[in-house]
Amino acid sequence: MGVLDGIRVIDLGRYIAGPYCATLLADLGAEVVRVEKVGGGEDRFIAPVAPDGTGATFLNVGRGKLGITLDPRSEEGAEVLRRLIASADAVVVNLPRKGLERLGLDYPSVRAVKEDIVLTTIDAYGDHGPYADRVGFDAVGQAMSGSAHLTGPPGHPTRSYVPWVDFGTASLAAFATVAALWHRAATGEGQHVRAALLRTALQFNSPILTEESLTSRGRVSTHNRGQTFGPTDLFRASDGWLVVQVLGAPLFERVAQLVGRPDWLDDPRFATDAGRGDHGEELSDVVGKWVAERTREEAIAALNRAGVPSAPVYDAAGALADPHVVATGAFVEVPYPGTPTPPKVAGPPVSMSATPPLPARPAPELGADTRAVLGSLGYGDDDIDHLESLGVV
Repeated sequence: MGVLDGIRVIDLGRYIAGPYCATLLADLGAEVVRVEKVGGGEDRFIAPVAPDGTGATFLNVGRGKLGITLDPRSEEGAEVLRRLIASADAVVVNLPRKGLERLGLDYPSVRAVKEDIVLTTIDAYGDHGPYADRVGFDAVGQAMSGSAHLTGPPGHPTRSYVPWVDFGTASLAAFATVAALWHRAATGEGQHVRAALLRTALQFNSPILTEESLTSRGRVSTHNRGQTFGPTDLFRASDGWLVVQVLGAPLFERVAQLVGRPDWLDDPRFATDAGRGDHGEELSDVVGKWVAERTREEAIAALNRAGVPSAPVYDAAGALADPHVVATGAFVEVPYPGTPTPPKVAGPPVSMSATPPLPARPAPELGADTRAVLGSLGYGDDDIDHLESLGVV
């Protein structure tokens, strides 16, 4: 039994930010009902890996959920949606403000259906301000927060392949949703939880933005090399790449001794993290030559013996095969119909000693639980047949 056992969440999300928020709640034991379009949501089919077109994204952010299909735009569909909301403790949806209002998923409308509901909404820019009605995805946050400007080769702003803004926003929204449920348990009062992609990206890049507000330094990209400490960079060994990250005087002393440059410790340029960041190109040049004379395994072994953080740079296959990743069960095999082998799906990302997250369960096939969920709302078989004939479910 998970810590959120007995909590029902209606997941009306799309793509990553909303659905992954609900996935984290499912990991903690909530019953999460994922609502998709009758033909399947667009996010179901990203990077398809199963015969029915279901993609790798959905297999991960859909895990642990019940799945139904619904078109809420008709009178009958709107009534199904109202019954779903009335049965729930929380609703998660990522749509712009106008979309929420159009579907009756804004907070006043949802609260009118169930007064103590917790409504969690996620959008690109937030629900007020001059951009409130604009649409956007993860890249909006990366671009507007300064992250893309500071990433990639100098002069070539680069978007991170990993959608960290989406996953970060989802994580913060799940955290706030649990807090709102805790508040409701104590007071009986529901509330509206709001999260936005841009706010997450600004939060995650806040140290550099705070520095800029005070110093007007105008940092530019140094590609993989660290700017506020060093030596931190990606280095090529004789047979592959690795990362080294040095932060603070003790680590700097260790790496200086390891690469045969104890004179660095008396050099006033390298006396502080800021100085080591400012002169990081020279530090990276020396460490890079030291790494290049060794295999990746040899370099990492020596760095680990010295107590200097380092790790191999993997492709996707390498990440899955790493012995530590395998030993810790970060990915588990979760069957899905038609795939040649059970897909490797990310398990819950945190552990809890007294109320551990539930084991990963398969993402639902399209509409797999429609009849069961509608039955729990009071619909009989004939009613459901009628809704199916109308294309509502």
